[in-house]
Amino acid sequence: MIAELELMGRNILIVDDLPDNLRLLSKMLTQQGYKVRKALNGEMAIASCTAQPPDLILLDINMPGMNGYQVCDALKSSPMTAQIPIIFLSALDEANHKLQAFKSGGLDYITKPFQVEEVLARVEHQLSLCYQQNKLKEELEQLKEEVNQRQQTQQNLERLVTVDELTQLSNRRHFNDYLKQEWKRLFSLPSYTGGYPQALSLILADVDYFKLYNDTYGHLKGDQCLQKVAQAMKQVVTYSGSLVARYGGEEFAVILPNASSDYALQVAELIRMQVKALKIPHSQSIVSSYVTVSLGVACRFPDSDLSPEDLISSADKALYHAKQQGRNSVFR
Repeated sequence: MIAELELMGRNILIVDDLPDNLRLLSKMLTQQGYKVRKALNGEMAIASCTAQPPDLILLDINMPGMNGYQVCDALKSSPMTAQIPIIFLSALDEANHKLQAFKSGGLDYITKPFQVEEVLARVEHQLSLCYQQNKLKEELEQLKEEVNQRQQTQQNLERLVTVDELTQLSNRRHFNDYLKQEWKRLFSLPSYTGGYPQALSLILADVDYFKLYNDTYGHLKGDQCLQKVAQAMKQVVTYSGSLVARYGGEEFAVILPNASSDYALQVAELIRMQVKALKIPHSQSIVSSYVTVSLGVACRFPDSDLSPEDLISSADKALYHAKQQGRNSVFR
């Protein structure tokens, strides 16, 4: 049982049309440290509960106007008062009356004439149950909040280890993990004919003459340039299951699962055009007055004779050829 100090000062509403009953109940409860309010009929009881919900209600059944069942129904129908515990008081001792009281939402039933000790014990019991329930609700809400905070912390930590801080793209580590994951997934699929459902395409991109850009405009402008290029790539790459990553320095990578070589080539060309359309000034570039990118495209069908590293190597060679043929170009 909850300590008496926890229950002292609890607000109890007594509803009875007989003043003598009100006085008797009020006296015994007040002596136990409870705060007591009184109502002579159902209408007064509802108004009192609406104005200031009590912690518990002692409710007589047989009253003129609204009887106790009707009062209970009205209180239970309102969200403001629905959770108030109700103990019925009645001279009716038949089982059907008690059953109706519990069906109406009452939690206990005391028959008249009542014993002081019984009333006090039942009141304390219901208040203790209510206190425990509220305590459990508070603890549950606190636990939910702690779980939410931990989940948020976990998400933040996961983001730190998978996202490049400067560009907000996936970082090299996430790129490596995702490439291996998709390679393994596509390798496990059954063979198909017609089309490229098993193909895994990779685009490697490099900002042309980026060292000269940094030397000319400074590292702050260089960082801003990389951020703009990253956003341009994200706008182009909307393919389902794709991943755009910062591969390192001024290099970027795009993983395109289930994408043909021709499709990857189209995506690479769109990236090249989108970056050039940014019109980021680059006075030291040999190929354009604006920042441009060179891109290498590779496509493989995962099998036991190949590895993700083979795909990277092929894309890297294609990128090398794109630079060799004049930069600001795409090669596969």
